[in-house]
Amino acid sequence: MKNFWLAAAALTGMIGMAHADGAPAASDHTAAEAQVQQLVNAFQTAIIAGDGNKLNTMFLPDHGAWISVFDDDTYRLVKAKHPDAPKLMPDDYKKFTDFVSAKAKPMEEKFSNVRIQTNGTVATVYFDYVFLLDGKQTNSGNETWQLVKTIDGWKINSMLYSITLDPASMH
Repeated sequence: MKNFWLAAAALTGMIGMAHADGAPAASDHTAAEAQVQQLVNAFQTAIIAGDGNKLNTMFLPDHGAWISVFDDDTYRLVKAKHPDAPKLMPDDYKKFTDFVSAKAKPMEEKFSNVRIQTNGTVATVYFDYVFLLDGKQTNSGNETWQLVKTIDGWKINSMLYSITLDPASMH
């Protein structure tokens, strides 16, 4: 491990010398944002298609976190029906991709107010979502992803989202 850090330090020094003239390193954040947007679009398309295998390729394998949390109003409603229900639900992407693959009814996740920030190497995506099952809204909320650019393109490392249920759908 020590050799890794020494190599990283040496590489950092070489990169620093390459820009010793004070000129900023050239970067194309617009291209990186467009690539991340393509991943967002592909994610939505894979859900509609029921393509869990495609979704699996969008995540860093065996890494990351998947956490959902009920908003306060939804949690009160859920807790009234299920006293042992947790507010915070850690999980992993594989259960979701299996769910998408096994879909018995059409599903879709619609995104709005998508905001992408990136330096070309790491990125965050934040948006509002509505999840539809058989054309009916099951839940909505806010979702955020953390991404890294790998040699195979952008991958989702972690996902966090809030859940707001329609009280009428809980009966």
